[in-house]
Formats: sequence, structure tokens, C-alpha cells
Amino acid sequence: MSSPELAEPLPQALRDFLPCPTPAAWIEAALGNERLLLIDHAQCEKKAATTAMNLMYRYVDRSELLTKMSQLAREELLHFEQVVTLMRERGIEYQHLSASRYAEGLRRHVRTSEPGRLIDILIVGALIEARSCERFAVLIPHLDPTLAKFYRTLVRSEGRHFEDYLALAQQYAQEQGVGPIDQRVAFFCACERELIEAPDEEFRFHSGPPAA
Repeated sequence: MSSPELAEPLPQALRDFLPCPTPAAWIEAALGNERLLLIDHAQCEKKAATTAMNLMYRYVDRSELLTKMSQLAREELLHFEQVVTLMRERGIEYQHLSASRYAEGLRRHVRTSEPGRLIDILIVGALIEARSCERFAVLIPHLDPTLAKFYRTLVRSEGRHFEDYLALAQQYAQEQGVGPIDQRVAFFCACERELIEAPDEEFRFHSGPPAA
């Protein structure tokens, strides 16, 4: 996968996992919409924590998942607090925004029966965390020092979250005897690529390039 020059290196496994780089048009839109970028970023952190906690409540018999998701939820809530603090310092009021099509565009393809459901949810989680990590990285060279420093810390943490989600998907697929997850990963990557590259009417942290 080709990608723009990054100020914060991404793990090779993450680069290989994502199906495409963030379009340059999205980066340009993000730099011109700091308010929306930060508000939606905060919402994404809150949603990520909620996703992790939902998994903890639904799959109470999976100790590895409980441990990883508990750690992830705490970290995502800390990030939420940090983004809200940055917003307050910049005079940006936190408010509700309509969700982008991105996460729902992936989750609508999650299977409804187990073990496929859990495996798919974990693959989608890995994609969302990997894309978030990549977007932080491509923005860093263009940001003011305070925001760039913060996003550098997020590149590292989101990279770990991607690894945790993918490792759990691989583990549970193997334990359930359903074979490698390569085909499901490829399917969701194709969906993700379409969502990332197709024009979007609204700018959001995970949106595609702006529609003309």
C-alpha cells in the first residue's frame, strides 16, 4: 500500500492491513475543519469505549476478551477526556454530530450467528482502529505542535488496539474451528476501501473525500 510521508511511522502490519491510504482531499478538508474534526474525534473515542464495553457484557465467558476490552475502554475514555480538554482550550464546544456512514457501512455486513458474529465484530474493530491510527499519522505533519504531539501518542495506542482486535479474531476463529479469517478480512477491507474512497456529503473523522 502506498501512503503519504508520515511524521509518525506506522507498524508495517497496519500498513499492510489497510486496503488504501487516506485520500489527499480528506486531509485537506480536515485541515480546514478543525472544529468538526475534534468534535467527531471525541465522539469516535466515546463510541470506541462503548463498543468495548458492549463486547464485555455480551461475551462474559471469554477471559482474554474481557481483559483486552477493559483496558481498551479505559484508554478510549481517557482519550475522550483529552480531546474534550483540547477543544475547551481552543474554544470549541462539544456537541452531538450525526454519525458518518463509515462504521455502520462496515457493521451492516456482520454475520448474525455465532461464532461468525464475534469474529466479524472483531475484524471491523481492527479496521476502525487501524484507519484511525493512519489518519492521525497523515495529519501530524500539518498540525500545530500541541495537537501533533497528542496525535503522536494516539498513533501508538490505536496501533495496539488494532493488534488486539485482530489477534482476538484470529484466536476465536481457530478455537471454533472455522479456519483462517483471511477471506472475511479481505471482504471487510473491500467494503472499507469503498467507504474511504467514495465521495462523502458530510465531513467526519472517518468520512471519504468531500463530494464536489
